[in-house]
Amino acid sequence: MADDVLSQYLSAARAALTEIENKGLSAIRIAAARFAQCILENRLVHVFGTGHSRMAVEEMFPRYGSFPGFHPIVELSMTFHNPVVGANGQRQAMFLENVQGFGPVLWRNFATSPQDCLLAISTSGCNAVTIDVALEAKRLGLYVVALTSVAHSKVSASRHESGQKLSEVADVTLDHFSPPGDSVVWIDGLESPVSPISSISGCTVVNLVKAEVARRLTEAGKPPYVLTAACHVGSERSKELFDLTYDDYRKRVGVLYQ
Repeated sequence: MADDVLSQYLSAARAALTEIENKGLSAIRIAAARFAQCILENRLVHVFGTGHSRMAVEEMFPRYGSFPGFHPIVELSMTFHNPVVGANGQRQAMFLENVQGFGPVLWRNFATSPQDCLLAISTSGCNAVTIDVALEAKRLGLYVVALTSVAHSKVSASRHESGQKLSEVADVTLDHFSPPGDSVVWIDGLESPVSPISSISGCTVVNLVKAEVARRLTEAGKPPYVLTAACHVGSERSKELFDLTYDDYRKRVGVLYQ
């Protein structure tokens, strides 16, 4: 029923996943192939997002079922939401998301290589900082992949001084098919919709990329160390894999500070 709020949300989430399956897999395979080659060359796929896109960044690494080669970058000033008001409040975070010139400042911290890649995540694809980070990555020679909602981006205005949107900067765009505005549940008597779905669809795309990269690495004879729960491999092997994974990650990110 249209007025069943639970059905509304579940239907919208299923629709987004169906769109990913029907329209998004080709781009996912293209991005994953480039990411796998980057990791095989002992370089890094940097993953950047602000706001609630942080969830998709950390979905990539580190968590169970994840592996080294991805370098998550989150700035606490733009992702630390739980205080809401006061110091480190949401107003400050939203203001900082649209400060111009952040990209060169961020990348100056790292010794990147044109062999590196960037996965830049923004549902709107329009906030200034993520676009700025992607533009500077392109200037440095990195291959840039955007994870965004194309539909949301089309009805939103870029907040970057260049006027560009994230999808216009990227070499390839991964669409997670959340609708404009993201929230999908309408309730009689309530002016605004509630319950966004980009967390579901965005993290789905992230895990599809992760799966395809893992397949390619394994096929190339370089299976990754994976953070694995004890229920899969036993407690001793699980602990061993944690140590191997974190040691491998430490070695890989070491190239950023040379």
